Amino acid sequence: MESQTRALITGITGFVGSHLAELLLDEGLKVYGLVKVRSSMENIEPIKSRLCLFEGDLADSHSLRRVVSDIRPDFIFHLGAQSHVPTSWSSPASTMEANLLGTLHLFEAVRQADIAPAIQIAGSSEEYGLVDPASLPITEETPLRPLSPYAVSKVAMDYLGYQYHRSYGLRIFRSRAFNHTGPRRGEMFAESSFARQVAEIEAGIRPPVIHVGNLAAERDYTDVRDIVRGYWLGIRQAEPGDVYNLCSGTAHTMRSVLDALIAMSNVKVSIEIDPERLRPSDVPVLLGDASKFERATGWRPEIPFEQTLADLLDYWRDKLGSPARRNLRLVA
Repeated sequence: MESQTRALITGITGFVGSHLAELLLDEGLKVYGLVKVRSSMENIEPIKSRLCLFEGDLADSHSLRRVVSDIRPDFIFHLGAQSHVPTSWSSPASTMEANLLGTLHLFEAVRQADIAPAIQIAGSSEEYGLVDPASLPITEETPLRPLSPYAVSKVAMDYLGYQYHRSYGLRIFRSRAFNHTGPRRGEMFAESSFARQVAEIEAGIRPPVIHVGNLAAERDYTDVRDIVRGYWLGIRQAEPGDVYNLCSGTAHTMRSVLDALIAMSNVKVSIEIDPERLRPSDVPVLLGDASKFERATGWRPEIPFEQTLADLLDYWRDKLGSPARRNLRLVA
């Protein structure tokens, strides 16, 4: 009898990793996760008993080699990273260490284990950075002009994946996902911060004031559940070594995202700019073209953005014990 297919997820306890773990379990895979000591297990608590978790750290090449050698995975989804753009301004060195050196350690662990798994590395639309409006929507051929230390680290990861594929034959799927959100999104991200503040105001634990950053920025949002479905398709069907955008093809201003969340509530609020939420430089518009990935895999986003925001708001309501709910239930 053929052994069960094994998938290793770095960053399994995070926002995207937890959703991917749920999907892979539903697909019948044996799912392993790399977790740091003292990592929060909140996101994976409902499925923790079905996972095989290994303690390790991407910054520690020795622990990573041990984990990869012990598991010998068929698939590796590399989601472990410092993923918050503003944090990269205050901690550029640690961002580069976590994202670039962590990826290097992972690739070397695969080589030393003498295995040939398919590997997905999570790049970002932030790699494109400063894009001429006349060049929108962004394709994989758009020049990379990163505007933050985080974006630079992702460019480095991306090209390291290309180099290891060309030099050593590693089967690497290079993904560049545009903004994605949904339940469990960390509150440090703008749309999740908006949702939490609305939920707190509903619960009466916050004054009716929402603090915001740059509301003029435009972002191409996809539901996280569609993104992880794309990762699972891409790691099996995309061309190894090549790079692919994953996005919806529709841009939303941060103001429209905020307005949509407020409209899902009955609260009356005022809005104040918080200088601490403004970045030294910000990407004005991120609008992507995923047609290359669609041709390769047949993937298309399926969950409407209004549903994504409703589920995100209900996630925060549940965490705060708020009685207010307005889940559209457009998807199962």
